[in-house]
Amino acid sequence: MKNNFLLLFPALAALGLATQCQSSKPATTASTTTAATATTPDAQKEYRYETVPGDPLQVRIYKLDNGLTVYLSDYKDAPRIQTYVAVRAGSKNDPADATGLAHYLEHMVFKGTSKLGTQDWAKEKVELDKIEALYEVYRGQRNDPAARKRTYHQIDSISGVAATYAVPNEYDKVMGAIGAKGSNAHTSSEETVYQEDIPSNQLEKWTAIQAERMQEMVPRLFHTELEAVYEEKNRGLDSDFNKEYEALNAALYPTHPYGTQTTIGTIEHLQNPSITEIKKYFGQYYVPGNVALCLSGDLDYDTTIRLIDKYFGALPAKSAPAFNPPVEKPLTAPMVREIVGPQSENVMLGFRLPGKASRDGVRLRMLDKILTNGQAGLIDLNLNQQQKVLQAMSFTDLNTDYSTHVIYGTPRQGQKLDEVKRLMLGELAKVKAGNFPDWLIPAIINNVKLERTKSYESNEARASAMYEAFIQRVDWKDYLEQHETFASITKEEIVKFANDNYGDNYVTIYKRTGTDPNKVKVVKPAITPVPANREVASTYYKQLTAMPSSELQPVFVDYKQDIQEIAINPGLPLYYTKNSENGLFNLYYILDLGTNNDPRWGLATDYLQYLGAGNYSAAQLQQEFYKLGCYFNVSSGTDRIFVTLNGLDTNLEPALKLFEQLLNAPKPDAAALKNMVAGTLKARQDAKLNKGVILNAAMVNYVKYGAKNPFTNVMSEKELKAVKPEQLTALIKKLPTLQHRVLYYGPRPQEGTVAVLKAEHRIPAKLAPVPAAKDFTEQPLKDKKVYWVDYNMVQAEIIFLTKGDVYNKGMVPTVALYNEYFGGGMGSIVFQDLRESKALAYSASSRYANADKVGRSNYNMSYIGTQSDKLPEAMAGMEALLTNMPVAEANLEIAKNSIRNSISTERITKGNVLLSYERARRLGLDYDLRRDVYTGTQNMTFDELRKFQEAKIKGQNQVILVIGSKDRLNFKELAKYGTVQQLTLKEIFGY
Repeated sequence: MKNNFLLLFPALAALGLATQCQSSKPATTASTTTAATATTPDAQKEYRYETVPGDPLQVRIYKLDNGLTVYLSDYKDAPRIQTYVAVRAGSKNDPADATGLAHYLEHMVFKGTSKLGTQDWAKEKVELDKIEALYEVYRGQRNDPAARKRTYHQIDSISGVAATYAVPNEYDKVMGAIGAKGSNAHTSSEETVYQEDIPSNQLEKWTAIQAERMQEMVPRLFHTELEAVYEEKNRGLDSDFNKEYEALNAALYPTHPYGTQTTIGTIEHLQNPSITEIKKYFGQYYVPGNVALCLSGDLDYDTTIRLIDKYFGALPAKSAPAFNPPVEKPLTAPMVREIVGPQSENVMLGFRLPGKASRDGVRLRMLDKILTNGQAGLIDLNLNQQQKVLQAMSFTDLNTDYSTHVIYGTPRQGQKLDEVKRLMLGELAKVKAGNFPDWLIPAIINNVKLERTKSYESNEARASAMYEAFIQRVDWKDYLEQHETFASITKEEIVKFANDNYGDNYVTIYKRTGTDPNKVKVVKPAITPVPANREVASTYYKQLTAMPSSELQPVFVDYKQDIQEIAINPGLPLYYTKNSENGLFNLYYILDLGTNNDPRWGLATDYLQYLGAGNYSAAQLQQEFYKLGCYFNVSSGTDRIFVTLNGLDTNLEPALKLFEQLLNAPKPDAAALKNMVAGTLKARQDAKLNKGVILNAAMVNYVKYGAKNPFTNVMSEKELKAVKPEQLTALIKKLPTLQHRVLYYGPRPQEGTVAVLKAEHRIPAKLAPVPAAKDFTEQPLKDKKVYWVDYNMVQAEIIFLTKGDVYNKGMVPTVALYNEYFGGGMGSIVFQDLRESKALAYSASSRYANADKVGRSNYNMSYIGTQSDKLPEAMAGMEALLTNMPVAEANLEIAKNSIRNSISTERITKGNVLLSYERARRLGLDYDLRRDVYTGTQNMTFDELRKFQEAKIKGQNQVILVIGSKDRLNFKELAKYGTVQQLTLKEIFGY
């Protein structure tokens, strides 16, 4: 489960004038019964609901008799439904002496009930009650280490007995079997929210199981899951940004739980949990009056509300305790805090402001956009565009009681953090002085509307808006009217707001690079692995999965039917798909070249953002695009360049004129290039401080290709400093002259699209072929090696890497089933064994990755992140699974059902049709490969899967990559897996 302290969902919905109450007519579908507790509502019962006129989401809000709130929106893009179960309970509701409780409870809700997840509840309950009592004893032994050790040994021993009656991951198995995607949850200050993306024909099963787990929580497998939370805590301790943000909140909110406690909790409280307190919390907050179901997708309103009432209506009516927020005293002087860690330096400024539902909350959103909106904000243009800092931004953390405004910046080489701070405060001072153009606020309003229009295409965003309104305790009508309020804000209002709220009342966090003297970790208790019980299932599971559901048939993309190919000019094809939903367009020019052809392409495409054209400076160009509701991007990968223009189709012509002018006649700027080169060199140094880049990019490329590889194929410092502006602008001007293809998704007809491209897209009579690319030869990986890089961190992160065969489309169905069965998600073999059974990691996965281009090799990559002192067990556990894949026929059937249900309800639509075709072309395909997966996996046997595993995974030469602290790594253990070799940052980065 995720621990999110910052949720930035796009605001959704449109403007409404009044709230209406209506009635839902009775549905005609017959009622069925399942193992879940369910009622049978009166067949003639009418369900009253509220709507808001003009709401483009057409949301209906129901209230069941027991107080449960239900938000429904019908959007038939695909036969799937995005669901959220939102609980108004987050870390601010945690008891002060049991922080982290809401988050840990979130984990426990996935463990099942007295029906789900158990083979014999009567026997299991006896053992679980013993464990609960022992944890209370354990909490009282804080000052007696010897007694605590004895008590924990008892907990571990009894937990092993209790686990023999459990069915681990049974909830995840149900979700996998019905084809759910994105099964997860998050806890933040205000909320705990559970999410699933389900096939629409599985709605009743989803409703039944959600009602089941919302009415009862059983803390089974408690101590192994607690260990997973310890690892989650350790990951946070390894994140400098996480520590920085916690320090900011602690300073801004000295009395409010926003600052006095964190979502994941303190080490002290994590190591002294109380099952009794968790149960009490569940009973207080997981009640109908405090919960909302939010669904958006292919649903029938009447049928859906009757199903929800059938299963959730049986829950007794109850409200949650009221939360009375402490009132913070005003900040009267700047406060300063320092954080030290191995990652790159930055400075963070934080201001405390009113809650998100107030008009001040809306004003804050506007001020944030004035500072940074990605194109025309003051920080965007005056600091980032002019390269006065390496990077700066503004963002908000909007909550119910208070909101936080953060301004964040990273320095250029040799630049002091105080200078970055001064520059950022200088842009804020411009807002206070009204020193920004009058057109900016109207342009922000229009662009935010466009963002909302785009977001309407996403059921996830639509449903997120519903639960956000519920968590805020804001009527849907008022929630929608926030957009009207946003659109009514004036420049004078913002200037006054800035002057009233932004003075010396802020906190500065200086993040320094170095060794944290206060580095701590959650210590590892002794845990005996619990049985996985893969072949067993509860009676509830059998009854639930046996419930009938309608059969949905897959719809595969027919590229010849769904995409029209038209010749704009000889040798220049247009691939066209019509947008029939809204007035937005996506336009792409795609070239099959990149940094493998010439490393200067990466520099040239980055340079473009700092250049002007014609009568426009670079900043003025960005402003003009923003006024038009359009934006552009040119980016180079290793073997493809994407030239993109997106936005409001009614402004395609003027936006394309500007864009083509920039591509064909960019004005060289020596000062911009000098600053960009300096920034590039600083960014390279910062990358060497980022453990994710070190492991997943630098080390992986080093092993796949050797020291000379696509990652290290960059211009040297000498070459960077010698390059001339005219050399880069010449490359940019060359782009439209090389062979490329054009993709368009938008509302205008084919003829109109071709006409505007013929008129505006400046190309020669004949396009030149792209230059040859440098070939990086993949290494054979014959020798067993363990490469490691030293990094000051609590955890160790490990990748097992094996080279497979060259891409073969015939293997894809088998690979898909293997991945789903073995390492695909929370119901997979790897996750069950290493996290659920052995408590060795918070994150563990394994995947046989097909190549993304013809002629390239597949690779098997297995990952585990664990405490350094668990490294021997973690590596042995992963190696054992890769060597001898456990047989679990039940899991295999779940994997096959998951693939079938997912593909049968997945729809590739809109602009994704074009991008899907791009991916297919790279693999030499002219059809939707999902068809082969759908038909090829359904009758596959375990023997076929085993043959694949034994031929392609077991016993194959593998290289192991490790990043961790040299003071904590067990090198004797690493030597068991091959010759151990330390890699330096110079070796793997090439500079």
